[in-house]
Amino acid sequence: MSFYEAVDPVFNSFVMGNAPVKQLATGFDWVEGPVWFGDANCLLFSDIPNNRIMRWTPGEGVTTYRVPSNYSNGHTRDGLGRLISCEHGTRRVTRTEHDGTITVIADEFEGKPLNSPNDVVVMRDGSIWFSDPHYGIMTNYEGFKSEQELPCQVYRVDPDNGDMTAVVTDMECPNGLAFSPDESLLYVADTGKMFDPHAKRHIRVYDVAGNGTANGRHFHTIDPGAADGIRLDEDGNVWSSAADGVHCISPQGKLLGKILVPELVSNICFGGRGKCQLFITATTSVYSIILNRQGVQHP
Repeated sequence: MSFYEAVDPVFNSFVMGNAPVKQLATGFDWVEGPVWFGDANCLLFSDIPNNRIMRWTPGEGVTTYRVPSNYSNGHTRDGLGRLISCEHGTRRVTRTEHDGTITVIADEFEGKPLNSPNDVVVMRDGSIWFSDPHYGIMTNYEGFKSEQELPCQVYRVDPDNGDMTAVVTDMECPNGLAFSPDESLLYVADTGKMFDPHAKRHIRVYDVAGNGTANGRHFHTIDPGAADGIRLDEDGNVWSSAADGVHCISPQGKLLGKILVPELVSNICFGGRGKCQLFITATTSVYSIILNRQGVQHP
């Protein structure tokens, strides 16, 4: 059985027949938020229901990085290499300083507590953009069941004064997000309202306009499943989680091919040598594949 499916012939040049999908670790409950630390040669990822952040190191395997993690979900790094995390349990976005102390980046908007920050990206100008759906407060599985006081939105935190702005306000539940290589576009996955069988589940794309967004429009609908975590490669192709693996979509919104994974994929990131290794968090396991593609890193 092949580990990939080429919908467009160009996808055959993105994968290599002697570089299959490998399971790196398993035995978790719901893994999310992979982020690669090249200087430490390790991958951090969340095991959300077990309230911990794990670390995978080549040749050494898995160790615990942080417990409790406040039910952390998505992660990224800023321009100084610091870990930026979305915490369901505390309903906030934090930064782990080089000395290990925690700085709160955002925990409220217009005087009301955030819902449950989910995914986060950092622009080259230092601004922090994160999604805030309600998934972490709807049940006690990935956080604490709580009242929702804000709509589900995407926010931008100003790098100079810390001011927050709602930059995407037209989605049911924004989830994964990623910038194009030149940062002129912001892609956002909408995974829809929890428990709603008619929820909208698609990827939208927005022009980055100054300190906000404009001209939001439909980009692609994942089938089967829904887009959750998304990343881009050097040519602007969008790589998205799906029910059957990872889908690769052209900048024009055309499905090019699929990396097939035996579990429901939650999120992805590029890393490893040359940023050509795609790390995949999928339900109970972490997988990876070496691609003939280089991921975009921000900042």
